[in-house]
Amino acid sequence: MTAILVIGLTIAMFMAMTKLHHRFPTPLLLPIVTTTIVSVLVLIYFKIPYDTYMIGGEWLQKMLGPAVVALAYPLYNQRALVKKYRTAILSSIVFAMMSGLISVSVLTFLMGLEKSWILTSLPKSLTTPVAMQVSESINGIPPLTAVLVMVAGFVGAIIGPLVIKYGKIESAIARGVSIGSASHGVGLSCLQDYGEKELSVGSLAMGLSAVVGAFICPIFVYFVF
Repeated sequence: MTAILVIGLTIAMFMAMTKLHHRFPTPLLLPIVTTTIVSVLVLIYFKIPYDTYMIGGEWLQKMLGPAVVALAYPLYNQRALVKKYRTAILSSIVFAMMSGLISVSVLTFLMGLEKSWILTSLPKSLTTPVAMQVSESINGIPPLTAVLVMVAGFVGAIIGPLVIKYGKIESAIARGVSIGSASHGVGLSCLQDYGEKELSVGSLAMGLSAVVGAFICPIFVYFVF
């Protein structure tokens, strides 16, 4: 009963937040963001242990796999577009990965963080399972890396649409690659507001970023640190 109640309430909150976002279409009200915030507040207010919530939450978590696989459908529909711009997409992903590694290294160094924290921050733009493995391989702190991955996802989902709007970015390729390579699955949620092309390119960028990052990140650490 606990599992059923948790699943039902979570889905109900997400549907309510989706309607709110449709009525007030602003990045700050993205369902994935607002549902997370409301869920945390509910757990805190009613003093519900996280382990109790995860009795049902783990079933929702298990659906992440099929949900990610489902992204292949819009990608298949837009395969001609992806094939046409394959060079631009791949080169952009590599550039995004390198610029992310350099910027994170410089910023964390200027902040005076210890080397272990810097290494922990480097895989932040990769999807969680890959990021944690990469973090472990470069002597980072995998659990903290997972938290930073979530932060990068939420920041990208909220700030990304604003950058697209005020930067007047009209290209579906540019929109998809920028969000998908920087903010992985959480960021992809905001691309639904733009269309199937952006979502397709974004899902491809997310997958390729994980592959490219798994190779580039350790090499970058080897030569820089």
